[in-house]
Amino acid sequence: MSEHIDSIKTYALVFAALIAATVGTTAVAFVDLGPFSVVVALAIAVCKMLLVALFFMHVRHSTRLTRLVVLGGLLWLLILVGITMSDILTRGWVGVPGR
Repeated sequence: MSEHIDSIKTYALVFAALIAATVGTTAVAFVDLGPFSVVVALAIAVCKMLLVALFFMHVRHSTRLTRLVVLGGLLWLLILVGITMSDILTRGWVGVPGR
């Protein structure tokens, strides 16, 4: 298996992007975007996760099996978030006895 080594400049740029995204996440926490605050914070978190996985975990230079495992993990996360959101969105459909 051949090893691919990225340059220090690549790692420095990814690190700078991660720091900028962290500052962006902190800035979003102080700005009231209503219900979109969570959406923006999650979008930034997904971008940071992709940078870490692709560059620091070397997924972009890995085998197809590793990519498939990562894709399966992301699919499972999407399923769990979807089930959680369906629970949260449907809580008000049935009245609570005693209220």
